[in-house]
Amino acid sequence: MDPKRELTSVDLAALVTELGTYAGAKLDKAYLYGDDLLRLKLRDFDRGRVELLIEVGETKRAHVVSPEHVPDAPGRPPGFAKMLRNRLSGADFAGVSQFGFDRVLTFEFERGDRNTKVVAELFGEGNVAVLDATGEVVDCLNTVRLQSRTVAPGAQYEFPSTRFDPLAVDYDGFAARMEESNTDLVRTLATQLNFGGLYGEELCTRAGVEKELAIEEADETEFEVLYDALTGLSEQLSSGDFDPRIYRDDGEPVDVTPFPLDERAEFDSEEFDSFTAALDAYFVELDTTEDEESGERERPDFEEQIERQQRIIDQQEGAIEDFEAQADRERETAESLYANYELVDEILTTVRNAREEGIGWEAIEERFAEGEERGIAAAGAVTGIEPSEGTVTIEIDDRDVELDPQEGVEQNADRLYREAKRVVEKKEGAEEAVVETREELEAIERQRDEWEAGDVDDDPDEESEDVDWLSRRSIPTRKNEQWYERFRWFHTSDGYLVIGGRNADQNEDLVKKYLDRGDRFFHTQVQGGPVTILKATGPSEPTREIDLPDRSLEEAAQFAVSYSTVWKNGRFAGDAYMAEPDQVSKTPESGEYLEKGGFAIRGDRTYFRDTAVGVAVGITCEPETRVVGGPPSAIADRTETAIEVEPGQYAQNDAAKRLYREFRERFEDTSFVRKVASPDLIAEFLPPGGSRIVD
Repeated sequence: MDPKRELTSVDLAALVTELGTYAGAKLDKAYLYGDDLLRLKLRDFDRGRVELLIEVGETKRAHVVSPEHVPDAPGRPPGFAKMLRNRLSGADFAGVSQFGFDRVLTFEFERGDRNTKVVAELFGEGNVAVLDATGEVVDCLNTVRLQSRTVAPGAQYEFPSTRFDPLAVDYDGFAARMEESNTDLVRTLATQLNFGGLYGEELCTRAGVEKELAIEEADETEFEVLYDALTGLSEQLSSGDFDPRIYRDDGEPVDVTPFPLDERAEFDSEEFDSFTAALDAYFVELDTTEDEESGERERPDFEEQIERQQRIIDQQEGAIEDFEAQADRERETAESLYANYELVDEILTTVRNAREEGIGWEAIEERFAEGEERGIAAAGAVTGIEPSEGTVTIEIDDRDVELDPQEGVEQNADRLYREAKRVVEKKEGAEEAVVETREELEAIERQRDEWEAGDVDDDPDEESEDVDWLSRRSIPTRKNEQWYERFRWFHTSDGYLVIGGRNADQNEDLVKKYLDRGDRFFHTQVQGGPVTILKATGPSEPTREIDLPDRSLEEAAQFAVSYSTVWKNGRFAGDAYMAEPDQVSKTPESGEYLEKGGFAIRGDRTYFRDTAVGVAVGITCEPETRVVGGPPSAIADRTETAIEVEPGQYAQNDAAKRLYREFRERFEDTSFVRKVASPDLIAEFLPPGGSRIVD
């Protein structure tokens, strides 16, 4: 049998019981591996270090793992992990709950300044959504826009449609549900009561009933013993009375359950002290077994990837249709207000005047009812009043519209037009998402075709020297995280590393920890700029005095000026100076004070007058695939393609999006651009303040 890769609803019910014992643990840090594995590192008063893994990709699971099974920390955290760290660092784990009998877990965290929920969807495509205290989505791994529900940043989180919960039903409800079926006992338990095939069979076995007995042939006797078996299972899950097992077939792991199952009696089993420990061991062994079995490079499951992208497209196109219909309704309703201007104005004026006279909402509603009885058209158009919102609902052209009586017809209509415009913007965003998803689909189809044609390079690290990366349809990603990437950085044309602070804390760190003998210290004459260090040697090399090329010195000076307030103020040139490490001190002159991130420079300085600002952002394809940025002279020759920017009118994030779109135009493999040069990554290399692309 195929090994289990997704936890069942029963598994999650057991997990909720066990994980609830970790309530009160404090969260230290969050990590994201790839786009589907979340790691939450906690500290428990009694147990010490607690590592919680949540995986929502091909494998769907959530459980505590032992420290030796924790994957190595990834490189620079993506935006999603940064957001989690910002919201959850130091927060108390308040507990976990299961949504009904669905494969959805909600982890709750409490902190003095904010409460946060992390919702793990362990079904379908899988997803993790982070919610604020109001239930609004702060961010999510995958955006979902369906007719039935929406999961998107800024929207209220919507759980999937509620499924029948067999663990919460009484006997009468259970019997009624069974009697509604037109199949046999086991299939009814599996589908109508949502137990799935394995636990449907297990309940029949525990109850001692014939699994394939037709419902119309069953009577109260079968229903009663089945309900007793169900009740026993429910009590096991809520009490934590577990006896977890890993089951193996010919030595290979195939299943893991919170307690022994009669339906797995044919397999060898291993006992564990806790269900989460069994899950940890099972998935580690499962991954190890699969790694050992993969002797040669396996063919990726292109068909599954293509099917997934097509499903996403279908969802996105459905959302676009919904947005179009909604926008049309809002506009048509606004036009109906104008078409019935006198009627609408009479209603609004009547309500507004009554409220100004101190008449209560209940009395207003009674007056409209009396007016309708007398045949007054305006009164007859009123279908409802909502005192808590201070609104009145009227029926116009066979549609109900909620109006604010404190505003006139024009303002109410304008509100509807604005809502239509907002929906159109959402539709346009969905249309852009469809284009991107189609491009990703095309990239997967190209990869499939190349694989089947035998054009796939078995060693992606061995590339020919003259590769036209821009026109290549599939570019393998290769990246090695470096220690300096948390700072601003670039390599000069001569290969020397330049690093700069992003804030006062980093300025302090750079001088205290990274300014060594032989390095050069740069700063602008104006206040508000990064401490900039031109490194003479690497961290593993002995420090020494060397003659640094003039070109590298000039590029470091341009870097210091470009990422300072010179750029932010819209100026195109500024002065910078250079000093030796022993000239830089944190000790101020007598009677002076140095702010955090500030330093005193003693002795003569070397000035770089009227240094022009200049920044270019580019993408490298070898030896690593990544976005880089810095002075144009240092970036142009190191990248496959680069875009130069200058001070301009577009905010940092907007400018990053413009560069991202331009890079997508230049590369045939647009999915590669999304992986290595997303707008967030591009923004890290743009100076603070406004920018624009140099024509």
